[in-house]
This record gives sequence, C-alpha cells and structure tokens, in this order.
Amino acid sequence: MDTRTRNFIRTVLLMFLTASVFLVVDANPIGVCIRNCAQCKKMFGPYFEGQLCADACVKFKGKIIPDCEDIASIAPFLSKFE
Repeated sequence: MDTRTRNFIRTVLLMFLTASVFLVVDANPIGVCIRNCAQCKKMFGPYFEGQLCADACVKFKGKIIPDCEDIASIAPFLSKFE
C-alpha cells in the first residue's frame, strides 16, 4: 500500500470511531436513568413503580435521572403497598 491509501484508510477509521463515540454518548443518559430505576426497584420492591420510572426515562430522554437516596427525585414513582 502506498502512503496515500494508508492515510485515507486511517482517516476513514478515525471518522468511524468518532461517530461511534457520539452515538454512545447520546444514548447514555437514558440507559443510566433506566438502570437507576432498576436499582430503586430492587431497593424499594413493591413500593416503587419501576415501569412508570422507566417510561419517564424514555419520555423525557433521560433528562430526569432518579436517585434512590433522594426522595424528591423518586417521589412520583413511590406507591403505598396495601
């Protein structure tokens, strides 16, 4: 391979890797949000509405991330167990 071809291949690979990183970064907040919902469901069991929490993650695109130790962030997803 000549130098020109090698540089072209390196450039294409660099562009591909850069694009891949941006896709992972964009998807991350929703994943973190849903994982936090699952963690809270494990901690609070039937008192925590995990499905409602996950739906909110998708609806708000991970902008509101629940923290199991912050009652204000999980209050909408808590329910009384009867």
